[in-house]
Amino acid sequence: MKIVMIASEVVPFAKTGGLADVTGALPLALEKQGHEVAVVMPGYKAVQYLKSPVVRSFSAGVSSAAIGKKSRIYFIDNDKLYGRDGLYGDKSGDYKDNLERFSYFCRKALELLKEIGFQPDILHCHDWQAAIAPVYLKTLFAADDFFRNTRTVFTIHNIGYQGIFPKEQLPVTGLDWPVFNSEMLEYYGQVNILKGGIVFSDVINTVSETYSKEIQTKEFGFGMEGVLGRRKDDLYGIINGLDNSIWDPAADKKIFENFSIKDLEGKKADKAGLQKLCGLPVKAGEPLIGIVSRLAQQKGFDIISGAIDEICRMGLQMVILGTGDQKYHDIMQAAAGKYPKTVSLNLRFDDNLAHKIYAGSDIFLMPSNYEPCGLGQMISLRYGTVPLVYKTGGLADTVNENNGYVFDRYSSEELGKAVKKAVKDFKDRRRWRELMLRGMKCNFSWSAQSKKYVELYEKAKAK
Repeated sequence: MKIVMIASEVVPFAKTGGLADVTGALPLALEKQGHEVAVVMPGYKAVQYLKSPVVRSFSAGVSSAAIGKKSRIYFIDNDKLYGRDGLYGDKSGDYKDNLERFSYFCRKALELLKEIGFQPDILHCHDWQAAIAPVYLKTLFAADDFFRNTRTVFTIHNIGYQGIFPKEQLPVTGLDWPVFNSEMLEYYGQVNILKGGIVFSDVINTVSETYSKEIQTKEFGFGMEGVLGRRKDDLYGIINGLDNSIWDPAADKKIFENFSIKDLEGKKADKAGLQKLCGLPVKAGEPLIGIVSRLAQQKGFDIISGAIDEICRMGLQMVILGTGDQKYHDIMQAAAGKYPKTVSLNLRFDDNLAHKIYAGSDIFLMPSNYEPCGLGQMISLRYGTVPLVYKTGGLADTVNENNGYVFDRYSSEELGKAVKKAVKDFKDRRRWRELMLRGMKCNFSWSAQSKKYVELYEKAKAK
C-alpha cells in the first residue's frame, strides 16, 4: 500500500506536542510492515538548521530528507510563510495568516505527489493544519485522474484546536464560496478547517476509542459533536503507540540503573537515586508518586490542588516536573514549602529527569480532566510504575484495575480516596509486585498499533 502522511509537525524535525511523536513513529512502523510511505510537512525555519537527518533541496520550493530505510519526508518551503521561529504563533498569539500558511502547505503537498509520481492509496491527514487536504481532494482535484483511487483518513489528536478563521479569509484557500455552508466549512459565520476535514474525509479517527465517543458529546465535542454524530459510522479510535527504543527500562541511559520485567532489582536503585537527586529522604518503604505534566486544569491540577494537603499527610513522597499556569505554580510551591520532605517541585522541562521519574517512582499520577490519548500512563506501565488516573479518553482505554488505579468521579475527594487506596496497597509488597509486572506486560508499541492503522486504511479503501 502507498501511504502519504500530511502533518504540521514531525519528530525529529519540528515538535510542539504529541502529534509530532505520532507522525514521526507511525511511518517507520508502517514501512517495517512493507508499505511505501512518504511524509509531507512545512519547511519551517527550524528544519533549515538541522544537521541530522540531512535535509537537502529537492526541487523548487521543496526540500527532502531520508527517514527509515526507504521512506522520505518532503518539506514545503516558503520563507514568507514558514521562515519564522514559531510553528503556529509567537508570544502575541497565533499567526494571523495561519489559514494561508496551512492551506498553501496542503495544496502544494498534493501537487508535489503528482510531481514525484507518488500515487497514494491513502492520504493520512493529521489535525486541523492538514484538514483542508481532503477538502481539496474532493473539490479542486476532484477531476484529477491521478487521485482517482486515493482515499483519505483524518486523525483528530485534540478536537479543542479547530482552525477557525473569519469568512473573509476563505479566498486565500483557493476554494469557491459554495463550500461555505453549514454542511461543509461554515461554523457560526466563520471558516472551520477541522470541520472540513471531518466532512470531506472518507474515514475519521481519534487517538483512543473512548475519546472517539467522548467527542460526540456536548461536554467534549467543542461544537463538533453534531458533525461527528453524523459521521459516527466512519469514526474510529486507535491508541497512540510508544517508541520502545526510547522508553525501555532495560536499555535507558538516562536512568540510574537498568531493570526489566525479569529482574526488577535496578528499580530500587532508581528510586533511591531519584530521592537523592530531588532532595527527599531515601525511604524505600514510603511510596513515591511521580508527576510529569503541564500544570494546568486539563491535566487535573485543580483537583490535585484541592487534595494536596490530604495527600501530603498520607506518608508518601511526591516529585512533580513541568510548567504551566501560574496559579498552579503558586499552589505547588506553597505545598513544597510546607512539606519539604514530602514534595519536590521542579518547574521546568527536563527530559533526563522525566526518564528518572518514570523509572524511580512507585505511582504515576495522571488525573487529567480529559486526555485524548496520553503517553505518560503508557510509559509508566513500561517502567513498572503503577498509574493512577481519572477515567477519561486514552487513560480509560489503557489503565484498569489489573494494572493501575482508576477513579470515575472527577473531584478532589475521589482523587484522595484513590491515592489512599494505592498507598495502602503499596504496603503489600507481593500484591504490588504482581501489579507492576502486569503493567510491564502491556504492549503499546507502534508495531502493534500500526497494524490497527492498516486495518483502518483498508476500511477507507473499501469506501
